[in-house]
Amino acid sequence: MKINEIFYSIQGESSFAGSPCAFIRLAGCDLRCSYCDTQYAFSDGIEMSVPEILQEIVVFPTRLALVTGGEPMLQPSIHDLFHDLLEKDYEVLLETGGHISLKDVDARVHKIMDFKCPSSGMEKHNDYDNIRYLTSGDELKFVVGDREDFDWACDTIRRYKESLAVDHIHFSPVHRKVPFAKLAEWILSSGLPVRFQLQLHKIIWPDIHRGR
Repeated sequence: MKINEIFYSIQGESSFAGSPCAFIRLAGCDLRCSYCDTQYAFSDGIEMSVPEILQEIVVFPTRLALVTGGEPMLQPSIHDLFHDLLEKDYEVLLETGGHISLKDVDARVHKIMDFKCPSSGMEKHNDYDNIRYLTSGDELKFVVGDREDFDWACDTIRRYKESLAVDHIHFSPVHRKVPFAKLAEWILSSGLPVRFQLQLHKIIWPDIHRGR
């Protein structure tokens, strides 16, 4: 597998926000979101075997592991990584965009799927069939860059509400683009069961742009 970075930090997003976590960032992404904050993961990385990855994270004092990217689902060996992490009694989280099928992901993996809003420039890549592969334990995220994004996300939730099983739906503002209070106001007025989400790592370590 091509690995961009492995590090130990506080999980900044999702329902696991604030939890100590082992981060495994895979290299490579086939999307180019306008607000991407991990462009360094597009290509930079080194080849590592799954046993080498596990050997590196075993020193971290946590049993929570996040597999992220880039887009981690691009690498076929990710399923071997999931298997071995689960066999080692890790609670495994997957951060992924909504454009690659999640059909074959182990049911024990906690999926955090990010549907792309219009301002990302990648909206047309969303694979809405993935909604059927999300369970109540999984999570859905929308990164909101403006009011059009917010309205689009709300419409998407309403359109798929009968088949959307997730307990947690997060709305996260594009960093330094949408004021926190403005997004909070929009959420309050929507009446939808969604959660306002900030990226805690950017608040805790605003001057550190990777490995945190």
